[in-house]
Amino acid sequence: MNIAIFGMGYVGAVSAACLARDGHDVIGVDIDPNKLDLLRKGHSPIVEEGIQELTSQVVKAGRLQVSDNVDEAIGGSAISFICVGTPSLPNGSQNLGAIEHVVGQIGESIGRHDHYHVVVIRSTVRPGTVMDKVRPILEERSGKRLGEGFGLAFQPEFLREGTSIRDYDNPPFTVVGGDSQRTLDCIRPVFEHLPCEFVGTDIGTAEMLKYACNAFHAVKIVFANEIGRVSQSLKVDSREVMRLVTQDRQLNISPAYLRPGFAFGGSCLPKDLRALLYIAKEQDAELPMLAGVMSSNQQQIEHALEFILQSGKRRVGMIGLSFKSGTDDLRESPLVTLAERLIGKGIELSIHDPNVQLSRLIGANRRYIEEKLPHIGRLLVEDCDKLIADSEMVVLGLSDAHLVEKVLSRTDGSHTVLDLVGMPGRERLNAAYRGVCW
Repeated sequence: MNIAIFGMGYVGAVSAACLARDGHDVIGVDIDPNKLDLLRKGHSPIVEEGIQELTSQVVKAGRLQVSDNVDEAIGGSAISFICVGTPSLPNGSQNLGAIEHVVGQIGESIGRHDHYHVVVIRSTVRPGTVMDKVRPILEERSGKRLGEGFGLAFQPEFLREGTSIRDYDNPPFTVVGGDSQRTLDCIRPVFEHLPCEFVGTDIGTAEMLKYACNAFHAVKIVFANEIGRVSQSLKVDSREVMRLVTQDRQLNISPAYLRPGFAFGGSCLPKDLRALLYIAKEQDAELPMLAGVMSSNQQQIEHALEFILQSGKRRVGMIGLSFKSGTDDLRESPLVTLAERLIGKGIELSIHDPNVQLSRLIGANRRYIEEKLPHIGRLLVEDCDKLIADSEMVVLGLSDAHLVEKVLSRTDGSHTVLDLVGMPGRERLNAAYRGVCW
């Protein structure tokens, strides 16, 4: 395939060399004459293990050429990858000047050629940039409409400096957000030989994925370092602690918990986090990230509360009160906190939880609700159907299949459903729907 790459920086130079090695005819475009001169001589403009040898090889084979002529690159290629920089401005926002400039040039060139051309943004950009900023420029400059004269996509890159060629050849997945299936089908042959799944998705998801991955990597590093500091203060081997943490592939290094939802609660997580923070305080070990976890968790409750209050609905039925399905444990349940906040705001609240009905509570749990939460105990109802019928808004806080089915089958156009658990089958829902953070 004939491919153009705009921007011969780190991502562009590595991508150009690897694509040319894989048999594509690549033309690299840059405004820096020094970079172009280096590449014409078979030298890569970046320092990276193996890149000099690979660049020399593909240049000598004639599969990698360079130019500063945008029209030449567009006219001789089917796909363009834009790899220009998006540096931070002083306020933390992105400088999109380089992208806007090159996209304008590409748009003008697309307007002068008849073939369908796919433009792929690889530079990291905030969600919405491709469709809200890139698309209008391309359409205005080319005189063509998206889907007719050109396709548009975003492909996040996951190349680590120092190991980029190995990362290119062994990615965890290849994710491309495209405007259409036609666009995805044009890009797929470029990467389908790689030993991973090719994932086609929408452009906004692909844009956000890059930020989510990098933020997660940053969080993991800081988490390990905070555990390291408090462990060191206690003369505990933090490397051994974290080695064992990563051995757990069911909960620790897995999809478990890494799914947007409601706040955490229960008898373990809040208690043990507070205890760890107290230990750190005793040892004069600063743990600012972990110290912020409880306030962030509380913010998720406030987020749900704000939606309910802003909806204007006064009769709210909450399905669930315990901190998770399958238990009657109310200790530090975020649903209890939400219920108390709603009561305090004057909401007409009713609650159904099959595991927390007063008639079934025994021992400590019965005493807990009678002594600590009598005002909530009086709001419990045993008939879920009646709760739904009497409510304007239904808050689904448990994922039990029979409760989800009640919400799906008993709500109608007069209801709003606030989903805290990610209910399956919501395409069957007749009510207005809102996920707590999706």
